[in-house]
Amino acid sequence: MSTQKIVPHLWFDKEAKEAAQFYTSIFPGSEITFVYRLNNTPSGDFDVVEFDLSGYSFIAIDGGPFFKKNPSISFFVNFDPSKDAHARENLDRLWEQLSQGGEALMPLQEYPFSKHYGWIQDRYGLSWQLILTDPDGEDRPFIVPSLMYTHDSYGKAEEASDFYISVFKNSRRGLMARYPAGLELDKEGTVMFTDFMLENQWFTAMDSAYPHKFGFNEAISLMVQCEDQDEIDYFWEKLSADPEAEQCGWLKDAYGVSWQISPVAMEEMMRKGTQQQIDRVTQVFLDMKKVDIGTLEEAFEGEGP
Repeated sequence: MSTQKIVPHLWFDKEAKEAAQFYTSIFPGSEITFVYRLNNTPSGDFDVVEFDLSGYSFIAIDGGPFFKKNPSISFFVNFDPSKDAHARENLDRLWEQLSQGGEALMPLQEYPFSKHYGWIQDRYGLSWQLILTDPDGEDRPFIVPSLMYTHDSYGKAEEASDFYISVFKNSRRGLMARYPAGLELDKEGTVMFTDFMLENQWFTAMDSAYPHKFGFNEAISLMVQCEDQDEIDYFWEKLSADPEAEQCGWLKDAYGVSWQISPVAMEEMMRKGTQQQIDRVTQVFLDMKKVDIGTLEEAFEGEGP
């Protein structure tokens, strides 16, 4: 079970297990950690796949063709020459593997902010920013989720990250770089790059005024693993800003980012339960907006209506 408080949740049509097998085969020190099946959902019967990439946890589901992943949420992969003498070669190798059937959003080359960087959308629609980092800078993890604020949320990267820092514990601002004056699209002072820590996990954010044809959606959400009902109630109250988006523990915040407020207890039920118990919990869960742990436990034990 993941020790991460916040776990990226990836929505696939029907390729979750295939994608997880691909990712765990190309990232070092990676493995699929758990697979379980959900039956009789609005998306039919499907697998939930939990996997770790180089020590960073993800969850993937086969939810059907309802949401399509896009680069509004991507993942930095930091190759640090001070830690790895073959950082550049390893970056190039991963780029080549992710490029198979994928599309380069920014070509792999030198940029003002990095001697070696590229942004790739892989064949499953997931986006990765591979970067050769500055060994003189403050240490960062190998994988870091990145949020790009566009359209209605443009110019709100700083406000949003300040808000998240206020909501989550063990949080702080890291770097901040702003767009200078004189650019064609981006306004002076908006966020070119910032990173911040939530629950001891690093995230990055940026504004982009470019006329992107995408924004945040449910295809990539952030799952907050809660220890008890008080935590569920707290995060639900703080983060939910769109009542119509509330379903099955899912919500949307004021900036359009999708979150899942999920109890650790439910994952434990999925891990230790029989398929019949999992099916009962699933049916009760599907009728919920905010998750109620007590009701899930009753369903698991076969109690209640």
